[in-house]
Amino acid sequence: MNVTGDQALVKKLNKSIVLERIRLHAPLSRAQLSSQTGLNKATVSNLVAELITEGLVYETGLGESSGGRKPLMLLFNSRAGFVLGIEVSVQYIQGALTDLAGAIEAELVLPLGQHDPAFVMEQIRKLVQQLMQVTPPSPHGIVGIGLGVPGMVDESGTVLFAPNLGWEEVPLQQQLETELGLPVVVDNEANVGAQGELYYGMDGEHRQLVRDLVYISAGSGIGAGIIIDGKPYQGAWGYAGETGHMTIDWNGRSCTCGSRGCWELYASEKAYTAPALSLPAHSTAKLLPFARQGDADTLSVFRDIGRYLGVGITNIVNSLNPGMLIIGGPLAEARPWLEQSMREVIDERALPYHRRQLQIRFSTLGSRSTMLGAAYAATAPFLGRVRVSL
Repeated sequence: MNVTGDQALVKKLNKSIVLERIRLHAPLSRAQLSSQTGLNKATVSNLVAELITEGLVYETGLGESSGGRKPLMLLFNSRAGFVLGIEVSVQYIQGALTDLAGAIEAELVLPLGQHDPAFVMEQIRKLVQQLMQVTPPSPHGIVGIGLGVPGMVDESGTVLFAPNLGWEEVPLQQQLETELGLPVVVDNEANVGAQGELYYGMDGEHRQLVRDLVYISAGSGIGAGIIIDGKPYQGAWGYAGETGHMTIDWNGRSCTCGSRGCWELYASEKAYTAPALSLPAHSTAKLLPFARQGDADTLSVFRDIGRYLGVGITNIVNSLNPGMLIIGGPLAEARPWLEQSMREVIDERALPYHRRQLQIRFSTLGSRSTMLGAAYAATAPFLGRVRVSL
């Protein structure tokens, strides 16, 4: 079957290619863009002129001459617009106003005292309104909003099932777009967290080398964002990555998902509420001071959580054979007290060829991975990325 596109689609594709090249590899001249993209010089010049008119690209200085006049160099204008990246968690929502390169302009955290969708929507609106008030002037203003939520999300941005929030069939994207009048992208929080790590958590050189990555979001629950061959992997129907609900104890504790013995009951903040424990707090942030003081009960719990993290990570490593695995979310802040026991289990149980070149890292973005990944998810459509399905 032959697949063709009209001139408008071809132009949009070419324009996206040129902008992406400038964004990732600037400063570049027009001649360099032509050479690197394979587009002829006239096409590049016309597309660059449009991008300059739109405020997305600007000229600066003079580059090295190859024999003629010194060329003007092109740079990406990351402050041509702004986006909002939002993470909806069980205990809070946090949001960041970023420019088009992920630089944070402002941040805000609001508590979630309840999980009723109407209440959460109201908190999201408050957060958006407060961040919009501090948005600097720019040619394009706020160009989109991205949200990461702890649950299964379909292509229309409907939260199908979020057991930790008690949600089913919540059309979050549709409601927010109607009320806010802006493009909205909604995805699973670990999926966007993986994109945050890939695009904002490592430099371009490392990003090109990492083709297969798993990001583990460990907080009030556990989820996994999976990158395969440089692209997000979401499964046949978009629900891949619900690793927190793989069974590690066939007759274990009951889970809100309806099953038993799920990984997240033992390797997330849910472990703090186990019947046999009596801890002074039920969130990682509140437990960290006790760990720093050497509280024996807190240290013991973190070591156990590390072991259980190691068990689940071993299953993922043996199944997917990723090149890199990154641990993020609130529990990443407890790295000094859980990493050793986690690595001991992985070294003991993961298949030797699978772990031989495996890189295991803790997030460089800390608790911001999902928030920044959501911002990236809102930025990409504005910058003109076009999916072509054959």
